[in-house]
Amino acid sequence: MTPATPTLLKIDFVSDIVCPWCAIGLAALAQAAERLAGQVRLDWHFQPFEINPGMGPEGEDLFEHLAAKYGSTPEQLRQMHAQIGARGAALGFTFSERRTRIYNTFDAHRLLHWLEVEGTGEQRLALQRALFASYFTDGENPGEHAVLLRLVARLGLDEARARAVLQSQEYTDAVRQQQAFYQGQGIHSVPAVIINERHLIQGGQPVEVFEQALRQIAAQQA
Repeated sequence: MTPATPTLLKIDFVSDIVCPWCAIGLAALAQAAERLAGQVRLDWHFQPFEINPGMGPEGEDLFEHLAAKYGSTPEQLRQMHAQIGARGAALGFTFSERRTRIYNTFDAHRLLHWLEVEGTGEQRLALQRALFASYFTDGENPGEHAVLLRLVARLGLDEARARAVLQSQEYTDAVRQQQAFYQGQGIHSVPAVIINERHLIQGGQPVEVFEQALRQIAAQQA
C-alpha cells in the first residue's frame, strides 16, 4: 500500500522577535507538527509585527520598559518571567536572565521577509528560531547587524545577500505593508497563527491545542 501524502497546511505566523509568548507559541506549534509527522506538513511563513515600532536602536532597559508600558510592579514582573520561563522550559526553550534590554526589531523582520521572497519554508523557520534563541537565550540585540549576519552564516544562508539587504532599504516598504495588512485584519497582539489563510489561533497555546487544530483542519482539507 502506498503511504498517504501528508496534508500541506500554510502557516502565517505573525510575531515579533522580542515577544516571549511568540517564542513559546512557535515551539509549541512546531512540536504539534512533529506529533503529526507523516500526516501533516507545514508551509512556514513569518509575518512582521512590531511591539515597539518607535523604539530607538539602543533599546531600553527591559524591566523599566515593561513597568512604564503596563504599570507592572517588580513582583508582578518577577511572577510573569517565572511563568514564561517555566512554559519555555517545558517546551525545551531557554529564557535566560541575560535578556535585560528590549530592542528595535525592524531589520530582523526585513531579513525574514528576504527569505519569504528568496528562501524556503524550512530556512524561514530556522532563522525565526535562531532569532528567538539569540534574543531570549543569549541576550543579544536582534537589531544589530553583526548579530543578524552571524545567525545567517551559522545557518548556512547567503551572508553576502543578507548583508546587502541590511545595508540598504530593501524590503522596508514590503515589511510595512505586511504589518499594515495584518493590523487591518484585526491582529493587534501576537503571536497570531493563521492556518490556510482562514483559521486563526491567538496566543502561545499549549502543544495540544495546536495539535488538535492542525488535525481537524487537515481532516477537513482531505
